[in-house]
Amino acid sequence: MNGVDTKTIIEIAAKAAEFQSSIVLRANNKHIDVKSILGLSVTLVTAQQYLLEIHGPDENEAKTAMVKVFEKNGLNVKVV
Repeated sequence: MNGVDTKTIIEIAAKAAEFQSSIVLRANNKHIDVKSILGLSVTLVTAQQYLLEIHGPDENEAKTAMVKVFEKNGLNVKVV
């Protein structure tokens, strides 16, 4: 399962929900709302490379927090 468990998925979605900004995960030619647990569960299990697009009023704080939560869980992510 690529080492991504339910706890990780919930932690990432919960962290994203703290922000007003739009946080979109790009992986496997898909665009997934990171605040969606279902979308994350499918994408984080099947993808190897993660790109985040973050736009909104608190995007700088969101970028920092999202990179930290991905890296904490051993997932390589790049903000574009």
